[in-house]
Amino acid sequence: MRVAYISKQSKSFNLVCKTIAPDKSISHRCAMFSLLSDRTSTIKNFLLGEDTLASLSIAEQLGAKIKRDGGDIEITPPKELKEPDNILDCGNAGTGMRLYAGLLAGVNGLFILTGDKYLRSRPMSRVVNPLRDIGTKIDGREHGNLAPLAIRGGKLKPFRYNSAIDSAQVKSALILAGLRAYSKSYYRENLLSRDHTERMLRGMGAKITRLDNGWLEIQPLKKPLDPLNIKVPADPSSGFFFAVLASIMPNSSVIIKDVTLNPTRVEAYNVLKEMGANIEFIEKENIYEPIGDISIKYSGKLKAITVKKNIAWLIDELPALSIAMAVTNGKSIVKNAKELRVKESDRISTVLDGLNRCGIETTELKDGYEIIGGEFKEATVNSYGDHRVAMSFAIAGVLCGIKVEDTACIDTSFPNFFDILEEITEIKK
Repeated sequence: MRVAYISKQSKSFNLVCKTIAPDKSISHRCAMFSLLSDRTSTIKNFLLGEDTLASLSIAEQLGAKIKRDGGDIEITPPKELKEPDNILDCGNAGTGMRLYAGLLAGVNGLFILTGDKYLRSRPMSRVVNPLRDIGTKIDGREHGNLAPLAIRGGKLKPFRYNSAIDSAQVKSALILAGLRAYSKSYYRENLLSRDHTERMLRGMGAKITRLDNGWLEIQPLKKPLDPLNIKVPADPSSGFFFAVLASIMPNSSVIIKDVTLNPTRVEAYNVLKEMGANIEFIEKENIYEPIGDISIKYSGKLKAITVKKNIAWLIDELPALSIAMAVTNGKSIVKNAKELRVKESDRISTVLDGLNRCGIETTELKDGYEIIGGEFKEATVNSYGDHRVAMSFAIAGVLCGIKVEDTACIDTSFPNFFDILEEITEIKK
């Protein structure tokens, strides 16, 4: 098990992050959506993390030809996706498994999706059940709730699905399935979740329309989509760890360069701003996604806050946001965040366990938690294989010195995380 000890740092820092990890969500989708074209897609700055490389490998197993030059990739799709001769390993990525389930639901053949021990324990029925309803044959452990998933793809019926879960993964899986149905399909969620799928597929020529009543109308493909020609922006979720650190270290600042400014991806920065951090968004372009820089400056002690809305836009950043909450003067509350329990770990229990070990008082709720602001103490924290928990407590370690156990998981989304952190403080691995 890999372990890292992050030393306490008393000096301020001013950091310009030009090498924040490329966006994980967009990189996954680039690998998959390129299969919907009949021409070569060109992707620059693809995330070379374990999970996204797994999605790229699966595209290759399905018949695509891949040319790689570092993070610059060309994907030439086959005329028809082929049935692979082996199982398809999604690594640790729920995005990979759930989106590929939707993409393959309408493809003739047998496809078996698996992943690591953490992914094999995450719920899949939220995708499996609606796909079964429209004609896909899917089986797995616990009647298809747990991977490995065996998918027998084929003809799909159109659907009108009102999702009880505000999830970009569920939405994306159903959109991908709807593209292969025989007539229009409709999808609705209560709160807009991350919308990379709609944006990117529209940019490729898919007819996906948001109606006035909130429903997404998905028209089936009549011809292959245009190829992607995209530079993957930096990941705001990855950059957020350093945003939190700048907001809690006196006289510190960070600029995160060339990041997606998609409103569904920067809500955590808005929450941090509401807590008192000095944050500025600087848009520079807008093709598939709005892209620009984010400037974060320390502006004094942060205020406690209650977070209970737009949770679907915050779900990945809440572990890091909890570190900021832990140093305020007061009690911060997170509600309506039950989805945290089914991420790479049960993020409610793992985050609170880590905070308690650091001397921070917390209360666990069914759908969230309460954090009493205090002072971090040196501690040993287990990430439980969750990359965002590992990175959150590594950031906290700059305040007090922390030993983080099981840090190999960081490679799934942010391989150079410690390289950037070492510009601020000493790390022993």
